[in-house]
Amino acid sequence: MTQAQTSVDTVIADTRPNSELTHEEIIARNLEVVQAHFHNENPDDVDKAIALYTDDIVWEAPSRGMVYTDPAEVRAAYMDIFKTLVYDKTIALRRFATEEFVMDDQIAHVTVVGDKMPNLPYAIGTKMSVRLVHCFQMRDGKIAREIAYELWREIDSPEDNDAITEDAVVEIFDSVVGKHAPTA
Repeated sequence: MTQAQTSVDTVIADTRPNSELTHEEIIARNLEVVQAHFHNENPDDVDKAIALYTDDIVWEAPSRGMVYTDPAEVRAAYMDIFKTLVYDKTIALRRFATEEFVMDDQIAHVTVVGDKMPNLPYAIGTKMSVRLVHCFQMRDGKIAREIAYELWREIDSPEDNDAITEDAVVEIFDSVVGKHAPTA
């Protein structure tokens, strides 16, 4: 069993309500859940990511006008993302949490390779720099709401301009459609 799988199993198994945890334990668990969710956002493991949602999940991508309120709809949306984008690189800028929310701010360098994502107005072959800010609303160790604020910019366009801190974490990916696994 991999360390990532152990982490997913651990966060799924922790069914204690927040009322039984300290402030620090709630925040730590929220960060672990989001980390496990991101780690499993790939075609092979997406069901593990979705297992970290509440049954009444609300998943939003406001820039594309998308709102999903059923785990099966969210799964289908992820599969469409995997058929549309190849991840080349991510730059993790910051992540922080409270007892109710986790915020994650990153930049994803992707290539558009398909046309399955609704309301994505970029042609196949376009290389994008996406400022991707997630707001996760948490409830008792699960994700109750995920809002993905996607700011789409063509790479090297005038809009592709970010203040990247020295402590940003860069991951280079293997550029396989739908894969998020970093190269070694």
